[in-house]
Amino acid sequence: MRAQITRMVMAVAMVWAWGGSEAAAGIEVPFHRGVNLTGWLQAGSARQIQFTRFTKQDFINIKSLGCDVVRLPINLHFMATGAPGHTVDPLFFYFLDQVVDWCEELQIHLILDNHTFDVDANTDPDVDQVLVPIWSQMAEHYQSRSTYLYYEVLNEPHGIADARWAQIQQQVITAIRMVDPVHTIVVTGAGWGSYNNLKYLPIYRDKNLIYSFHFYDPFMFTHQGASWTNPSMVPLAGVPFPYGAGPMPACPPELKGTWIESSLNSYKNDGTVKHVKELLDIAVRFRDTWQVPVFCGEFGVYRVNSDNAQRVSWYEVVRRYLEEKKIAWTMWDYEGGFGLFKKGTNELFEHDLNLPLVEALGLIPPVQTPFVMTPEREGFDLYTDYMAESILNASYVGSATLDFYCDLAPIEGAYCIYCTGLNRYQTIAFDFRPDKDLKTLVQAGYLLDFWVRGDTPTARFDVRFLDTKTAAPGDHPWRMRTTIDQKNAAWDGQWHHVQIPLRNFTEHGSWDNAWFNPQGLFNWSAVDRFEIVSEHHDFVGMQFWFDHLRIVNPRGGR
Repeated sequence: MRAQITRMVMAVAMVWAWGGSEAAAGIEVPFHRGVNLTGWLQAGSARQIQFTRFTKQDFINIKSLGCDVVRLPINLHFMATGAPGHTVDPLFFYFLDQVVDWCEELQIHLILDNHTFDVDANTDPDVDQVLVPIWSQMAEHYQSRSTYLYYEVLNEPHGIADARWAQIQQQVITAIRMVDPVHTIVVTGAGWGSYNNLKYLPIYRDKNLIYSFHFYDPFMFTHQGASWTNPSMVPLAGVPFPYGAGPMPACPPELKGTWIESSLNSYKNDGTVKHVKELLDIAVRFRDTWQVPVFCGEFGVYRVNSDNAQRVSWYEVVRRYLEEKKIAWTMWDYEGGFGLFKKGTNELFEHDLNLPLVEALGLIPPVQTPFVMTPEREGFDLYTDYMAESILNASYVGSATLDFYCDLAPIEGAYCIYCTGLNRYQTIAFDFRPDKDLKTLVQAGYLLDFWVRGDTPTARFDVRFLDTKTAAPGDHPWRMRTTIDQKNAAWDGQWHHVQIPLRNFTEHGSWDNAWFNPQGLFNWSAVDRFEIVSEHHDFVGMQFWFDHLRIVNPRGGR
């Protein structure tokens, strides 16, 4: 009962928080607060998307926090063929349609964020040649869907003249409106979508737009430890927020003479709550001056090198001020380095949420229980049309072809896995999240069960399990493997059924920045992943198909 009352009070407070200033009246967006759902549709192609990484249940969980909007980053350009047609892959529409269905059913606003974005590459001044045909197809496909759906033209354009970007954005707006007059379009300024660049945008004649900006100031605090900046900020740690909340770290020797050293020197002025609000006021003034809806599409703090209490404090400062000024937001991100979960965990909704952060964001904290790994008591799927839920794609294939949705004569269902061109030691990897305790299944004689076909008689590869590296001195991620060759399946282009008792796998050793011979230490009670690996030779010129990978009961059933 106490938990229910707390939830009711917080829900009322969340509605009340949007009472806000009169200046924003009439120009609010239809949603209030939410998350970026990253690392899902940000794939190199539709066929590399691991669709089961998130499910409808994740959207239910997100809504239960009190969120009413999800910003969905998509590598949209990679979901289409190249020039000249830039035709969107129907498989991508098949996936995205399901997400749209979930959000419409749950009444969650969904922003389709074109996140085709490279931090190291400037936005092409001719990017309209890609944006116009792709957004025309997107608008054509979704024109009849509900207004819970939004189109965001492009994430963080940068290295492009503001005037040129404004022209391109107008071209995209025009192209969308030729087929879809209904759905709201999210636009942004150049300069990484900064609040500073909103002023360089024209106030477009289209009245069904939302103007977006991102916020990551002070950058020395929010990005300490980040590897993708130039120069890398990995050596930087211990920057406090606000300034004075702790001692300032010295500038790392490798960053001396860079803009980072200059920023650290000015942090006394930049790292204050007052300065954060002054910067956010730039977006507020833009909105109030031009009377257009404004939305903060990203804000966050990288958790790797930041103090958690100070990180939580920053989120609360920014969130409260945005809401005071009636600006809707989606924090970056849900899972991941900026996310809602405690670092070093499996990021499980029932067990691993960073509750102080959830509360700082004004969200509804769910009950959390300790995670306890229990032995698996029945078999389970690894792949049947999709990589199974609670398994992450951790494959390492470089430039080789790996297609999880090959529709060329699967043994059953719609798809199978296809690969070719793997170099030696590259892997198709199924990462269990959380790790699995398979000891009971091994003792009960359970089998690795799968279908395979190949086209090269001399080929062979390994299937293997890796256990979890612990903090114990001398421990490594040990391997249990077996080799698959013509003794198991004739490589004649036909499907062959393979079953291998788990107890028949043999310990192989470990690669952990050096090779370690087997020591009988593999732990079936803490298995991290399953892999198919080109252990013995390259797969160049060789083709393999896999389907219905499972752990099964030798007596049938699960």
